[in-house]
Amino acid sequence: MSERKQQILQAAIEIIVNQGYGDLTMRALARVNGIQLGGLQYHFPTWEDMLRALVAYTSEAYRSKFELMKVNQQLSIKAVMNLVVIEPADGNLQVDKLWPQLWAMGQVHPIVADLVDDIYAEYILILEDLLKKSGSTSPRAEALCLLSLAEGSTIFVGSGRRWEKDSSKVLEKFHEFIAYAYGDDA
Repeated sequence: MSERKQQILQAAIEIIVNQGYGDLTMRALARVNGIQLGGLQYHFPTWEDMLRALVAYTSEAYRSKFELMKVNQQLSIKAVMNLVVIEPADGNLQVDKLWPQLWAMGQVHPIVADLVDDIYAEYILILEDLLKKSGSTSPRAEALCLLSLAEGSTIFVGSGRRWEKDSSKVLEKFHEFIAYAYGDDA
């Protein structure tokens, strides 16, 4: 993907997390990027093309982080959960604001729901594998439960939320639960 497309998609993420997905339009995206609508349509001919690219961009960011963790032998249940609830060091996804917005977009745009489900499917497979290695007898159910807890936490303790100040304690509890259920090295 070209650097220009990445800049456009990053601007789309900024609109989503700062103003809400309802403010993301092709015209707004063109305006924020300082280009004409036709210039934006050169990169993304249709709204659906842009949505596909946006979710693919998000997915690729996570996929590369998972791969890096594998290469560095740091892939663990805790690491996957951290990736779901903590903003990665590069800070370009704003996870605690982006994911609830993507989920909401999926309720309106079925294509987003399908694409986001594909990302979740990757998470679930990775978690299932790690849970199997930790001795889980119900890895699918436990992976779904852990992801539900993590994703749901953004509603309560995400950036700008009423209980944001409690986010580090919530993550601490995630870690305690994971250590209790799967061991300290999980």
